[in-house]
Amino acid sequence: MVILHKLSDFIESAINNLSPSYYYEGRCPQTGKLLKLPRTPLAEAVAYGLMRYLATDERYNSEGKMYGVLLVELPSGEQRVLKAFSGLLNGSSMVEGWVPPISGKDEIALDEARTLIQLEAIKQELITLKQLPERKQYETLSRELEQQWQQISDRHRNCKQQRQEKRQILCETLTETALTVALEQLDAESRWQGIERRQFKRQRDEILQPLKQIIANADARIRELKQQRQALSRQLQTQMHAAYSLINFLGQSASLQQLMPGGSMPTGTGDCCAPKLLHYAAINRLKPLAMAEFWWGQPSKNQDKVQGEFYGACAERCQPLMGFLLSGLPQRDLTVEGAIAQTLPIIYEDEWLIAVNKPPGLLSVPGRYRDRQDSVQSRLRHLLPDGMALMAVHRLDRETSGILLLARDLQTYRQLTQQFQQRQVHKVYEAILSGSVAIEKGAIELPLWGDPQQRPYQKVDWQRGKPSLTHFQVIATESNHTRIEFIPLTGRTHQIRVHAADPQGLGVPILGDRLYGCHADTNRLHLHARELRCNHPQSGQTLYLRVQTPF
Repeated sequence: MVILHKLSDFIESAINNLSPSYYYEGRCPQTGKLLKLPRTPLAEAVAYGLMRYLATDERYNSEGKMYGVLLVELPSGEQRVLKAFSGLLNGSSMVEGWVPPISGKDEIALDEARTLIQLEAIKQELITLKQLPERKQYETLSRELEQQWQQISDRHRNCKQQRQEKRQILCETLTETALTVALEQLDAESRWQGIERRQFKRQRDEILQPLKQIIANADARIRELKQQRQALSRQLQTQMHAAYSLINFLGQSASLQQLMPGGSMPTGTGDCCAPKLLHYAAINRLKPLAMAEFWWGQPSKNQDKVQGEFYGACAERCQPLMGFLLSGLPQRDLTVEGAIAQTLPIIYEDEWLIAVNKPPGLLSVPGRYRDRQDSVQSRLRHLLPDGMALMAVHRLDRETSGILLLARDLQTYRQLTQQFQQRQVHKVYEAILSGSVAIEKGAIELPLWGDPQQRPYQKVDWQRGKPSLTHFQVIATESNHTRIEFIPLTGRTHQIRVHAADPQGLGVPILGDRLYGCHADTNRLHLHARELRCNHPQSGQTLYLRVQTPF
């Protein structure tokens, strides 16, 4: 089976030795030294060649996944290409011409087969319980009985109204005994209808209660089975992580469990392209020169990965392994550029997270291309001993200044991300608008959509847009400019900027926002993330951060 491919299988001519567009990075577990492997224009050209091949076969378009190529040097000095896919390819882990999965799975094959049989049995029982005929019976009978109850209630309501009208007439036309007898007849009718309602409820409960009990028992069993399924899956994953053995370029071996001690590993750790490629190169004594990973097929579920785009090491599965995998790899002179070496104002720091006051003009995280590598995350990774583990919990636009929060470990990252997703984080922005507004206080709710052909521009689109909500409060009016406070309740791209500029919002762009229509002569976008309040992921106490607005 051919796994080492010639460069000519992917490209027709040589590529000039241009600067890398990205670096795979990690710190050596023993020395703490920062190790790097570049994504070069040559690696990207090879990746584009692989994309052209994938485009010719419909099988590769049925599902979206990451693919990767690794340029390696043979002992003879010749260059070859390894290629890999993440997870399974059309249901298979072993595909001719592709790097095989990391070894170790065979050791637990019997346990895996037994567990998969148990999981399949649980799956089938769950399907049966969810499709119980009693559920349909209960739904049908409930609907029919509800209609009957509604008819009785409507009839009794009309009768009650008629009795009230009769009482008024009787009181005006009858006296003494005749009035007493007539009113008693009306009261008796009311009592009888009350009895009728109680009887109906009792009969309804007698019909529905047995079905409700069957369904309740089934739901309890479903909860029990889901717990069993989760426990079995976790047990199998733990076994696999213990069995998966990675090799680095020093010849050292370590299991996934050893590389992520005490941390919960996401499903699929070790199955991504980068670990598979580097592991294969290490055990076969191949010297990696450059690597490139890209997405192909349907977009990812959250639309953050699209076909044909390059992406770096994923934060949860790959980045924690990079330091070990790159250990022993010869390092070129990778002097850090001056911009990367600059310090950042840290406003809060503990062993779980760090918050910085991001200056305008600096990215929150590195971009995909070589001119977009300078970022808060990149600088901190070079400046701090544990910087490689840092993960930005949220993003600020490049032109926006203010508070940016980064997690120091995966668990903290997940907890803080969940707070952002559930809108439990309170953020306050301060801005200067390029004109005056008529309304002092209010809320802007508009659907925002980003046209793929006009990135990063966002616009209001009532058909394709996602909901966005921002509260605002005018602080002061200064020389035909408006100082204003924004509180976003959602976190769409350029949300505040569009809400300010769009005629359906405030209709006045933020000062310095050339993308959305302000062409005033100013040196920055006047938008600042001034305050942030969240629950500390470790203590649970409120963490309140505030920085001064610089304009």
